Amino acid sequence: MSDELSAAQAATGEDADTASTMEVSVEQRPALALTKHAAIHLLLWVVVFSLYAAADSWYLLTNLGLALLLSVVTGLLAGITTTTLVHEWFHLLGAWRSGGAYSIPAKPGLFVYDWKFADNTVGQFNIMSVAGSVGGALALLLLWYALPVPNPGRAAVLAGAVASFAFAGAIEWPVLARTRHSRDPLAELSRITPPVLLRSLLVGVVVGGLVLLAYHPD
Repeated sequence: MSDELSAAQAATGEDADTASTMEVSVEQRPALALTKHAAIHLLLWVVVFSLYAAADSWYLLTNLGLALLLSVVTGLLAGITTTTLVHEWFHLLGAWRSGGAYSIPAKPGLFVYDWKFADNTVGQFNIMSVAGSVGGALALLLLWYALPVPNPGRAAVLAGAVASFAFAGAIEWPVLARTRHSRDPLAELSRITPPVLLRSLLVGVVVGGLVLLAYHPD
């Protein structure tokens, strides 16, 4: 009897250990997915900025027209990539700071979390949303001070960053304004249609172009 009891207790202990292991595995999945997101985004940023740095160095050394073109194109991509990624990660920071409910998708992509509208308040949505704009503004300041010498490529980095910031703002700020009255963030987000995205893209292009001309008029 005691042997059977011991065996039963051992089996129960094994089951408990197995359940505990499964719980730990489930809890670690969001962290693992988030780490994967971060690694891919960091790799993307390093690749894009490395391409810009190489093209910019080539232009400074040779003054070739092709090098200038590549410097401007890669500079725009570097600015857009930097501001966009910081913007998205600050959205996540805002979601966490607000105490909101969200999940981390297993598949890597631009968006690093899924916001659970039914489980969050309007105030939490506002904090999450505004945090993205704060991150974009900080990215702009970082690039402004990190690239102080005005040449076409570095002007393009700043222009791309401003264009990305303006594009996101043109989409998100009206949603925030409408949500103050409707108290329904999901309904307001559903009003982001292709024409809205196109207009926002135009805003980004125009603002970025003006910055490019103003920062380096030559």
